[in-house]
Amino acid sequence: MSKPGASVEASQRAAEVRLGGSLEGLSLSRQVLVLAMWPLLEQVLTFFVGLTDLLISGRMAVGVERVAILDAMGLGGYVAWFFNILQGAVATGVMALVSRATGGRNPVLANRALGQGLWLGVAAGFGSLILLQVGITLLIRWIGLSPAAAVQAEAFLRVLAISGPFSGALFAVNAALRGAGDTRTPFMAMIVVNLVNMAVSWTLVFGPAPIGGHGVAGIAGGTVTGWICGLLTAVLLVGRVGKNTLHWSRESLRPHMETLMRIIRVGAPQSLEIAGMWTIHAYGIRVIAGLGDSGALGAHILAIRVESMSFLPGFAIATAAAALAGQYLGAGSREMATRAVRVCWKSAVMLMSAMGVFFVFGRNLLIGWMAPGSELHLHLAAPLLIVCALAQPFFATCIILKTSMRGAGATHIVMRWSFGSMIFYRVFVLGMMAHFGVATLTRVWIVLSLDLVTQAFIFARLHFRGKWLDASV
Repeated sequence: MSKPGASVEASQRAAEVRLGGSLEGLSLSRQVLVLAMWPLLEQVLTFFVGLTDLLISGRMAVGVERVAILDAMGLGGYVAWFFNILQGAVATGVMALVSRATGGRNPVLANRALGQGLWLGVAAGFGSLILLQVGITLLIRWIGLSPAAAVQAEAFLRVLAISGPFSGALFAVNAALRGAGDTRTPFMAMIVVNLVNMAVSWTLVFGPAPIGGHGVAGIAGGTVTGWICGLLTAVLLVGRVGKNTLHWSRESLRPHMETLMRIIRVGAPQSLEIAGMWTIHAYGIRVIAGLGDSGALGAHILAIRVESMSFLPGFAIATAAAALAGQYLGAGSREMATRAVRVCWKSAVMLMSAMGVFFVFGRNLLIGWMAPGSELHLHLAAPLLIVCALAQPFFATCIILKTSMRGAGATHIVMRWSFGSMIFYRVFVLGMMAHFGVATLTRVWIVLSLDLVTQAFIFARLHFRGKWLDASV
């Protein structure tokens, strides 16, 4: 039994821990605000980029052709999401190492992680480029898109694949900066990505010939251009904004095997998790594409775009949770790492639950805005937002607790416990529903939500057990 006053002493010790850099001298709530504010604005911009892609694709044609384009963009969005988070596995390792080094006041290691992370990000990006170029046709056939949608999807993805090395490098650089407590520079880089993406995509689709008229390939061309410009921005701004101590040097950019392996050791489990997770998600897409309802896949992606209004801010708060968990563990304070995550957890649950209420009452308006005049997509997508709203507290829990564990370096724990629930609900249950012909788009979303509920309880239990705090980086 602990002695009386032991918890008070622990709290006093935790209060004595001080972080450096841009977080120096700030209270815990201010630290969360500083770390989450810029990613939140960044996520808002990201939402509008995705929205712009949908607004463009939803206005390129009417009738059957519009259904094919939206279905193609639905698959394209999933593939882009997969490769972004696969490249983000490198970023997770970089962020975990930089945040530990920053908390432990080791700038040499932090800068070395930045340099090695850049090369690993480029390598991951080239890997995704090759994988996508080789496997596009096979993937489209396996998903089961209509012939018209398949043509549009291939045109989009062939161009999008080129962005891989640039987005992979930018994810790694941004993760290093966030781990060091600088979330403003990544925000500036992503502003460039988003603004260039929107402007170039719109011009390549609707501009005068020969610049315009490129269809979905023009949308992808805007994305590629945006990533290139964003990477250049981030590279030029490193070490020039705020109190961030990261900077480029020849020493940090030289290959350093020990640092590379430390990043890979943290990122590799997440890569396996993401590869398996996306395969499971792709099976869900196949089930949706095979429902027989015209426009089901397009309606699915429309509902996800609306849902992103809540989970993108949730990920911004999760960024703060991951950075603070890593920095406080690096500074030797498990108590403050735990406290920081719980503050972020409560904030995300309240924010995302409030957004869920908005989804219920504004669902028709939101869907109608993205696919104007399409009664088909409104009929299919509107019920999904009610299901989505009910799942928001559990989704918030999953986002914060899983991301904070990754930021602490406990990626193996996240991988181990994520798969069981996902395989049961997203493969076994959906497979049975499809086999017996009882699957509908709304029922598929109910099953996906049950997966989130189950994972929320699993990771809440893991969080309170505290073994994630023992991860080594």
